Amino acid sequence: MCSFGTDEYMERVVKTCSNSMLRAAYSVLGSTADAEDAVQDAFLKLIEKKPQFKSKEHEKAWLLRVTINISKNMLKSAARNNLPVTEEIPYSDDKSELLAVVMSLPERYRTVIHLYYFEGYSIKETAAILKIPAATAGTRLARARNLLKGEISDEL
Repeated sequence: MCSFGTDEYMERVVKTCSNSMLRAAYSVLGSTADAEDAVQDAFLKLIEKKPQFKSKEHEKAWLLRVTINISKNMLKSAARNNLPVTEEIPYSDDKSELLAVVMSLPERYRTVIHLYYFEGYSIKETAAILKIPAATAGTRLARARNLLKGEISDEL
């Protein structure tokens, strides 16, 4: 395993976590450029804070949490400045219709859906990343599923 701060360490972290971080940021922001900025800021936080991680999973969860927090802060800043935050989708084309439906959900539901289905985290892990009770994460996931079911059945 490479030591913190080395080129090998950063290369490994970028390769293993950047796509997940980008998708998480996009699920909050709805803009590829803003999502890329949020991911870059999260990597800068990693370098500045130099946290100690118990495992690679803990490291990825920390980076996702930081990315989501930065994204929410960017969204608040954009809302205050009345700036638009929409652009193209950084996901593959075969999922674009489903993603459009997911992106129409409120942010609290989009984030839970993203972490649970796209990243493969359990409800308990999702709750830990979002710093909410597991029951709340489960409720948000259930509500998001119901909203998605309604949206998808309306389109069919």
